[in-house]
Amino acid sequence: MEKLFGLKKNGTTVRTEIIAGLTTFMTMAYIIALNPNILTNFHSSGTPELWNGIFLATCIASAIGMFVMAFFANKPFALAPGMGLNSFFAVVVGNIAAITCVDYDNAFQAALCIILIEGVIFFILSVLNVREKIVESIPLGVRLGISPAIGLMLLNIGFGSNAQVFGGEEGTPFTVMANFFGALTPSQLKDQMGESYETMVLTVVTMFIGLFVIIILAHKGIKASVLLGMLAASVVYWAGEAIFFGNNPFASLEDASFVPAFGDMADTTLFKFDFSTFFDIGIFTAVTLIITFCIIDMFDTIGTLVGTASRAGMIDDKGNMPNMKEALISDSVATIAGSVSGTSTVTTFVESASGVAAGGRTGLTALTTGVLFLACTFIAPVAAIIPSAATSSALIYVGILMMSGLKKIDFDDISQLVPVVLMLISMPISSSIGHGIGLGLISYTIIKLFTGKAKEVSILTYAISLLFLVKFFLIV
Repeated sequence: MEKLFGLKKNGTTVRTEIIAGLTTFMTMAYIIALNPNILTNFHSSGTPELWNGIFLATCIASAIGMFVMAFFANKPFALAPGMGLNSFFAVVVGNIAAITCVDYDNAFQAALCIILIEGVIFFILSVLNVREKIVESIPLGVRLGISPAIGLMLLNIGFGSNAQVFGGEEGTPFTVMANFFGALTPSQLKDQMGESYETMVLTVVTMFIGLFVIIILAHKGIKASVLLGMLAASVVYWAGEAIFFGNNPFASLEDASFVPAFGDMADTTLFKFDFSTFFDIGIFTAVTLIITFCIIDMFDTIGTLVGTASRAGMIDDKGNMPNMKEALISDSVATIAGSVSGTSTVTTFVESASGVAAGGRTGLTALTTGVLFLACTFIAPVAAIIPSAATSSALIYVGILMMSGLKKIDFDDISQLVPVVLMLISMPISSSIGHGIGLGLISYTIIKLFTGKAKEVSILTYAISLLFLVKFFLIV
């Protein structure tokens, strides 16, 4: 261990590193169940086989990324499918299905092409040391505004489309927050929804109990607050199902197999790239989507690496992190592994900071977390019974945390304020991170052009703004 990870040199021990890896796992394990739920639109789209494939891809691709981070970069950073990016990916899959008239599973395979191309691009850029330079060329205000805008979009998903109940004679979808707190009285809603009204009430109660359990535990410094909050919400929902509806919430486990469904993965996600369907959406749209994913992943990775390294004292006097290139290459390899196995962009997780806070300083922390992710391939049936209301609690909490990025915005600078506000509004309304970023870049460019500061805009920003203008107004 000493030769592999240089434990003494980094002032740590095997015990400390393993505890740090377990801590990191506990803070981010929610992604194992949440990611396949999001990417299959919480079981309303796709097939059970697709869910199984994504579940396994989440565990395997994350583990591969962490193993590379451990042995190649020797850093304590954990990787998994990024929140926000997976929601955007699910929206993209739905749009591809609508445009090309294919089913959700086939559209998912087409969208995996984006992740593969993104991963290859980032691998090349990381090897050539140009990834950091690209980040520096993007306007600071737009960069800072992406995280809180995605946070607001996650809040919208958690309170909205994620928490839906189907009721009434035609199985009408009722959005929990819009209807439960809407203009109709409970009796009017119950007339419309029938027996599903009680399910809506249970969903609301579950969602808020889970959210406040997470908040209280996080305030007390408990590392596994998100996971424990989801568990508490799940118990509430399961108890409600049993007590009020007489249902057995664990009925699906009676005939379930705990053997990993590698056959489902092979049939639905493993090496399933459908470039023909992907480019049927139009070359400009395809290129724009690839660029959008690249930009978002780039900001997320660089920010997480630098921010977490700063907390761990891994930054030198010039603000540089040793082995940054190796860490970025590890991240790009994880993304490629995600595309091959069948999940959205795998990126460095901000929850890595919890392991660093627990003393993790080397790749042994990442290795420990990766091993635990692999072990989770055997619990797919258990993960599948987690109610969407419980995962809503996690989505809402993560969204709230991401909103804290607003404190970094200079609200006195109109060239920062306008792009950020437009992104905050447009992302939740359009359910598109790409459209929000496009509006942010276009508005920033226009403001600089007409305030005599055109030279402050980078060539890359002009190019991306022009690309979004073409997409918005010229692509049919």
